[in-house]
Amino acid sequence: MRNILVLFVVLFLCSCNNENNSKTLKEGNYRVVLDVQDNEELPFNIEVTSANTLKIFNAEEVIEVDEIEYRNDSIFIMAPVFEGYFAGVFEGDNIKGNFIKESLDRVVPFKAQFSNDKRFVTKDEALENVTGTWETVFSQGITGDEYIAKGVFKQEGETVTGTFRTTTGDYRYLQGVMDGNTMKLSTFDGAHAFLFTAKVTDSIMEGTFYSGNHWKEPFVAKRNANYELPSANDLTYLKEGYDSMEFSFPDATGNIVSLKDESFKDKVVIVQIMGTWCPNCLDESKYYTDFYNKNKDKGIEIVALAFEYAKTKKIAFNRIKRLKSRIGIDYPILLAQYGTSDKKKAQEKLPMLNHVLSYPTSIFIDKTGKVRKIHTGFNGPATGEKYTEFKTEFEGFVEELISE
Repeated sequence: MRNILVLFVVLFLCSCNNENNSKTLKEGNYRVVLDVQDNEELPFNIEVTSANTLKIFNAEEVIEVDEIEYRNDSIFIMAPVFEGYFAGVFEGDNIKGNFIKESLDRVVPFKAQFSNDKRFVTKDEALENVTGTWETVFSQGITGDEYIAKGVFKQEGETVTGTFRTTTGDYRYLQGVMDGNTMKLSTFDGAHAFLFTAKVTDSIMEGTFYSGNHWKEPFVAKRNANYELPSANDLTYLKEGYDSMEFSFPDATGNIVSLKDESFKDKVVIVQIMGTWCPNCLDESKYYTDFYNKNKDKGIEIVALAFEYAKTKKIAFNRIKRLKSRIGIDYPILLAQYGTSDKKKAQEKLPMLNHVLSYPTSIFIDKTGKVRKIHTGFNGPATGEKYTEFKTEFEGFVEELISE
């Protein structure tokens, strides 16, 4: 697969002809469709605002893209922060090509149609309304794969928005339609491409979740207005015999950083377990960056531990540097692991934890060095009131630790 991917990229670099071609993106709306399994299509919308800038839309989310390169008759669009990129060839005003993630050897075919602002094309009027809360189980009955979630949706006419919250985070901004009694939702955030399809009755939905063209799983859900997920503060904890954390990992300059360093002495410290490839981690990092900039003079420090699937240390640090530059992160991001983001491997690097269940996970340490709380996952902006609740809880708890 790796050799095929390298050959594909080389062919695009050489382009389909060697003549200089001045073709660029036309300003306006495009409908982009990724090919997934079962002959399903995963659509999302973009708006080109200039030859070198565009916006990706998912419900209320708007993602700015400003890394676009033209080579002969080919176009390369780099996802912001993340490693994935589109490599395509112009076909008139349209584009055809592949979305590529080299570190994972993944290639997903895509096509982009100009002057089309539709996301999903419907055949029938909406026969059901999914507004409300849905108690959800993914991969029900499949040992080792089953997990629970909370679907929260809003429907106006045929248009559906919302998300699925899990114990480890959320599936971010989902947008789609109710076509007859079939719900279709999608999102593309530069790292993940998700499609959910489900048959819906008044109180039950049964469907399939597709992630790119490499993964799919079934899910079932039932209406339950009172359903809540387990507390994110109870899922990850220190093993018996531990009351503190220890680690020593390098930063981008090669310096080994430890919690015993003078910079953390007598301060409240938040340890962020994350990855540069993780959209929920990006959401959390944006919030933490803003909070840190406003409060770093109060005796608080944040340090992130990056678990990267990049194949080499150099590539991993380059992605850390890119994230810090794009978001404006001032707190240190250390490279804890590269070559895999496997959570069992991550737990081996942090043996005091019962497990690493989620990227991200935040560990709160008081001024004496004791772990006071561990929060698994992150409810991002797509979760609405849960995001607001998290910020209120986070800021309140940190203020308590600072005042001790």
